[in-house]
Amino acid sequence: MSVIQSIREKAAWFIFGAIALSLLAFILQDAFMRNRGGGGGMFSNTTTVGKINGVSIDRTDFENKVNFYEQMNGASHDQLIGSVWEYLVDQTVMQQQYKKLGLQYTSKEQNDAFFGPNPPQWLQQNFTDPATGIYNADQARQFFAQLKKNPNDQRVNQIYLAYIEPSIQQGLRAKYQTLITGAVYIPKWLAEKTNADNNSVAKIAYVSVPYSSINDSSIKVSDDEITAYIKKHPKRFEQKEEVRQISYVTFSAAPSAADSQAVQNQLNQLKAEFASTTDEKSFLAKNETQIPYYNSYISQNEIKQKVKDTLFTVAPGQLYGPYLDQTNYVLAKMIDKKVLPDSAKVRHILVSTHQQDNNGQLIRVRDDSAAKKRLDSAVALLNSGANFDSVCAKYSDDPGSKDKGGVYDYFPTGRMVEEFNDFVFTGKPGDKNVVHTSYGFHYVEILDQKGSSPAYKIGYLAKPIVASQETDDAARNAANQFSANNRDAKKFEAGATKINKQPLTATDIKENDFSIPALGDNRQLVRWIYDNNIGDISDPFEVGDKYVVVLITGDIKKGLMPAQAARQVVEPFVRNEKKAQQIISTKIKGKTLDEISRSTGTTVQTADSVSFQAFVIPNVGNEPKVIGAAFNKQLQNKVSNPIAGNTGVFVIRGEGIFATSSFNGNPTILRQTLETQMKSQIGYTSLNALHEAADIKDYRFKFY
Repeated sequence: MSVIQSIREKAAWFIFGAIALSLLAFILQDAFMRNRGGGGGMFSNTTTVGKINGVSIDRTDFENKVNFYEQMNGASHDQLIGSVWEYLVDQTVMQQQYKKLGLQYTSKEQNDAFFGPNPPQWLQQNFTDPATGIYNADQARQFFAQLKKNPNDQRVNQIYLAYIEPSIQQGLRAKYQTLITGAVYIPKWLAEKTNADNNSVAKIAYVSVPYSSINDSSIKVSDDEITAYIKKHPKRFEQKEEVRQISYVTFSAAPSAADSQAVQNQLNQLKAEFASTTDEKSFLAKNETQIPYYNSYISQNEIKQKVKDTLFTVAPGQLYGPYLDQTNYVLAKMIDKKVLPDSAKVRHILVSTHQQDNNGQLIRVRDDSAAKKRLDSAVALLNSGANFDSVCAKYSDDPGSKDKGGVYDYFPTGRMVEEFNDFVFTGKPGDKNVVHTSYGFHYVEILDQKGSSPAYKIGYLAKPIVASQETDDAARNAANQFSANNRDAKKFEAGATKINKQPLTATDIKENDFSIPALGDNRQLVRWIYDNNIGDISDPFEVGDKYVVVLITGDIKKGLMPAQAARQVVEPFVRNEKKAQQIISTKIKGKTLDEISRSTGTTVQTADSVSFQAFVIPNVGNEPKVIGAAFNKQLQNKVSNPIAGNTGVFVIRGEGIFATSSFNGNPTILRQTLETQMKSQIGYTSLNALHEAADIKDYRFKFY
């Protein structure tokens, strides 16, 4: 599912989980959004990404939305291009419907929704009193008043886009759905008839000749017959957008055995220096370890290294390894061991000197002296008897705990920054102190500790196993040579055979795709596939840890699928139709079931519990046509014409239709159930119908 697909289905996309900072504080911070396409450069010209029922989607606006959702969701820019497009199609189509119907979401309705008893979740999360659990509507009103004072602030605009506008859209969607579902009506007579049908069973006698009695190889299906079947069932074989197929050969540039050995050798050469150093942090930073150094203790249950049982036996100051850990070779040093509590409960007040930006980088927000002075003021209030919760709410900059009295309930080792972890787990309950970390100054009180077990301070020198330049050059050169020597489809196949490679295939590649199934991400390769023609051979493309040479083998245009593309699906149906004709014309003779059974060499069989609402006939299978005939009153005590079913040809004789109470049906309950089912389905089906009817012109391929 795409990132914003769930938005369409649930109409609740604005709920992103717990919001890290209160919105009032949020709007006062530095701009949080990285303007990756809204300003100058290549995105400054007004262009059209697409049109939806005549409404143009501007490139700059589109790119800004992609950037915005990238910041909010953490998904990749490329992944979001498709998701944002789907969302804009949905939003545009729905807005046009609202306008046609005159639907509006009034100020009074917004007021009731935002400040009433059931506000949106994002408002509840930020304006509910943690002590009482009661939503503070007045505080929420103050927040909105603050927003209105800064209408031109970009940050206010982003809050509007992320939370307020979606809440309004949800209200409009609810109104639209109410109109649609309000039209659902199940007449009483229909419920009564459906109930009677559902409580009916039939008995039939039948003769069947299975399709399997005729060998598949004896039935030839032509392209013209496939095409005729497609035209007879156009909805099932409509190609909504162009897709292409490729054949490709790969040349691995993954690390070789020699590359792996080189990493081991590098770590072995660093053993002596790692063992002798007393400044592990500097050593590991200098040698660019892939596992960040945590200069504190972690209990044995929290260490995730797969060789941890062996590591725990290593004496302090000793090394273990190199050993393989996923895509790294690792050299571990046991620095120290202690017995520490398994978990701790604390409360603290943080006065920040640094905060994380949206890229996870620490940025300075206050100098050390100012932070220390502010914390001293908080501590002085505590020492004079002030309530900890009140002081914390006023002075703490930690959004995760300030509204909970600064409390972090029981947490294990390794979850907090190193200095915080050291104080909390090497101290004892009741200890209080100021702890300086990379985030600022904390006043910490240890409230409680639980359990005890060995804890370890370990340094890991981890080096990735990467392909050498020689390995990469060899793969690239082999791919270049293959591409240069095999410039048509015939040579491509022969060339692959010559070097003992089996060409692989990929189908259903769309022009706006960013990846190819089973191959990987490479937008430029997809573009090349659509910029060239069937039979063209590519130069090598680097995809992941391999080089790929591609042959374009097919192209299915928008519209009805061609016979070749649909053959795999259609051929079994056409073959069975031809088998049915052959069975009917050559094997089924006579007017009674006994005569027909003799002509077909089969026996007359009986099915005496055929349910009207069933999908299968016992001992026969999924045969809806036969079930329908079994309940045909005109066939009671009469022999039917041959019925071409799913598994064979049937001739039946109706032997009775009986009412039963085994289903315990109730017309009133059934009527309610049918209405509920229709209402639950109609939201999706109505939206899908609007999309199907929309005139959508997608130009994304021109820009991405």
